[in-house]
Amino acid sequence: MRLPKPEAVADNGAHRGYLIRLTAISTLGGLLFGYDTGVISGALLYMNDSFDMNAVEEASVVSSLLFPGAALGALAGGRLADRIGRRGTLLVCAVLFLIGALGCAFAPTVTFMIVARIILGLGVGAAAVTCPLYLAEMAPTHLRGRMVTINELMIVTGQMLAFAINALLDAVLDDPQVWRLMLGVASVPAIALLVGMLLLPESPRWYALRGRLDDTRRILDRSRSPQEAEREYQEIVDASTIARKERGQVWRDLKENPWMRRLLWTGIGLAIIQQATGINTVNYYAPTILEQSGLGVLASLVATIAVGVTSVIMTIVGIWLLGFVGRRRMLLIGFAGVAASQAILAVVFLLPPSDLVSYIILAAMMLFVAFVQCFIGTCVWLLLSEIFPMAIRGFAMGLAVFALWTVNAAISFLFPIVNENLGSTGTFTLFVAVNIVSLLFVRKFVPETKGHSLEDLETRFRTEGEAARV
Repeated sequence: MRLPKPEAVADNGAHRGYLIRLTAISTLGGLLFGYDTGVISGALLYMNDSFDMNAVEEASVVSSLLFPGAALGALAGGRLADRIGRRGTLLVCAVLFLIGALGCAFAPTVTFMIVARIILGLGVGAAAVTCPLYLAEMAPTHLRGRMVTINELMIVTGQMLAFAINALLDAVLDDPQVWRLMLGVASVPAIALLVGMLLLPESPRWYALRGRLDDTRRILDRSRSPQEAEREYQEIVDASTIARKERGQVWRDLKENPWMRRLLWTGIGLAIIQQATGINTVNYYAPTILEQSGLGVLASLVATIAVGVTSVIMTIVGIWLLGFVGRRRMLLIGFAGVAASQAILAVVFLLPPSDLVSYIILAAMMLFVAFVQCFIGTCVWLLLSEIFPMAIRGFAMGLAVFALWTVNAAISFLFPIVNENLGSTGTFTLFVAVNIVSLLFVRKFVPETKGHSLEDLETRFRTEGEAARV
């Protein structure tokens, strides 16, 4: 067995260090995504006292970040990522995060708060599109799954931090305006993202799409071994030659290429079924659900931290599993587990309210969250960053994430209304039915992408699509 030369080992270590720094900085967008969507669950308990909101105003404060904010941010972010680059778009996101966080912290009225939440949502939506794209295009093939899913880990870490900071501030500060600090904390990672992205390069594939092949090779040399860089450079050159002819003709390409339309619809379907799990009913309303089941405010906030911890731990487990298990199998296991755990929730809500029932509900929520984050959350964002061809990647990702945030907003807005009319048992029974349909969708339409470069996947989908037309 021939041992690698010492300089080759050192070179590989330098490449890995570079990729680790790049991942840590760029996924601050995911951290902010998680924090800004999670923090509202605790802030609402105090914001109601400050603004004396009715049910519609409360729902608007929660859902305005999602729609129109994140939905429009996703649409704009996809096109912006194609036009000014992945790095440039993340810089724009950092500015939006900073303005939105400060606006929420100092909001004097409900209307001002809603506007600030929309600005935050624009950043969340654009970052949700761009972070996975940037990581997928920067990562070597064998590290792509784990690098992209680090963004999902940062999202759930942001949500856990939001739950923990909410509980800490509630315990330390006896102030009805404490919600302002809860929301304002997000400005700190926003500044870190802004500074950090100024130090990172653009995606090599975006450079190739612009014909800047020297820059493509330069970035690949910084993050790959010489052999990896040479092989991937040739693949990117071949794919970008085709993509440059198609670039700017997205609607024409979709009309003329059924295989592209199929991938677009598959991506949109994946985005919809991820949200149709109902995961954000827990992220946004867990403290409220637990308080209504019998726990006090502080106990509900502290208990919600367990949901956040579960998300983080199971996302780490999911990232590890991706090294061994295919994407499709992960999704199939996830949707089966989600349907089962929601069936348990539906039954438990039939029991009379008590502290014991509250903790059983919390345990069922944690099981539900475990299946979503381990098997579904890790895979959906990864697949969305992998399946679209280079010429329409930003645009298609934007449409898929637009659908994701639209469904997220609809579920978040309707959940209290549906829950009031159907009851918790009826509501979670409805989610069970939806997730069974989602499982069938995965079995029929979702391709396996593990172990293939982005260019290999594009060639495969193109060839299969053209063969099907013959």
